[in-house]
Amino acid sequence: MRLDKFLKNSRIIKRRTVAKDACEQGRVEVNGKVAKPGLELKTGDIIQVTFGSNTLRVKVAAMPDTVRKDDAQDMYEVLSD
Repeated sequence: MRLDKFLKNSRIIKRRTVAKDACEQGRVEVNGKVAKPGLELKTGDIIQVTFGSNTLRVKVAAMPDTVRKDDAQDMYEVLSD
């Protein structure tokens, strides 16, 4: 699954266009490297997203194509806020 789509489906970022912009501005890293929005994720990848002065690190747990809002948090495991 593409990085920008994962960020949207997991509800880490509300809209895919905002996720794409965050990636293009270098605010999203996957496994310690700045990532492009089209990067294909794998289960177990570590994503770090910078929101202003806050940083969120998560580990990819699952990647279903469609997910209900209540189940979105099951797509990742929070490592640090």
